Amino acid sequence: MRILVTGGAGFLGSHLCDRLLQDGHDVICLDNLFTGIKANLAHLRGNPRFEFVRHDIIDPFKVEVDQIYNLACPASPPHYQYNPIKTIKTSVMGAINCLGLAKRLRARVFQASTSEIYGDPQVHPQPESYWGNVNPIGRRSCYDEGKRCAETLFFDYHRENKVDIRVVRIFNTYGPRMHPHDGRVVSNFIVQALKGEDLTVYGDGSQTRSFCYVDDLIEGFVRFMAQDKHPGPLNLGNSGEFTMLELAQQVLKLTKSRSRIVHKRLPPDDPKQRRPDISLAKKIIKWEPVVPLEDGLKRTIAYFKTKV
Repeated sequence: MRILVTGGAGFLGSHLCDRLLQDGHDVICLDNLFTGIKANLAHLRGNPRFEFVRHDIIDPFKVEVDQIYNLACPASPPHYQYNPIKTIKTSVMGAINCLGLAKRLRARVFQASTSEIYGDPQVHPQPESYWGNVNPIGRRSCYDEGKRCAETLFFDYHRENKVDIRVVRIFNTYGPRMHPHDGRVVSNFIVQALKGEDLTVYGDGSQTRSFCYVDDLIEGFVRFMAQDKHPGPLNLGNSGEFTMLELAQQVLKLTKSRSRIVHKRLPPDDPKQRRPDISLAKKIIKWEPVVPLEDGLKRTIAYFKTKV
């Protein structure tokens, strides 16, 4: 097939481009390089089945493709809070442009949604049926509510215009090609440990996250796009749960760093718990993560050693 990946120069997008090319497809990567990095795609230069287009998804675009993966949006708090209006425009107007294109082409279209739509959850773990607990006017809401609105658009286009959609809610993912300064906890801890700086833990470190290695997540993307029965939403993530203190200690051990752990005040609206219920993914696409946290961290640390 001929496949469009928006946000294809980003962390997840570049891995998805690799996988689709590996599977024999032609890939068009569309990215404005706001947070995406050309270096993530350098190894694809000269590949006759790969094309890069620098374009902002907020503006309409035309291509002829069989499938669309919409991954375009800053996804870490420092990046999406840097220009919050731009962030929500990217989610909402980007979704409208992708859906309009999919409607015209009768193409299957994938939306990379997020566990952030659950906000600071009052249900644990979070199933797809949970509606969430989100502050609509907080510092994080440009991302949370932008992604929630994008899901609304996807399902309205599906119901009203029969657009063939697939919506995935992504939980914390890590791996090579994460941006060193994206503000996410895994990259923060690894960079701080490798530089010999203090590891910053917010609050008392008891808040939890689940961490899915990027290869596992991309496998879930591809499997979900290949099935014909369920439009989503579908949780994809690792159901293993770790506290921030446990993660920090694991990073210190694997990097052999002498850095110390220091505590800072917890940011507002920071979720205290985050773990996916992946029962639906197990049932529909026979998927669950296979890379243990320690193995994934070793691969990610090896990557960061070349960047820090």
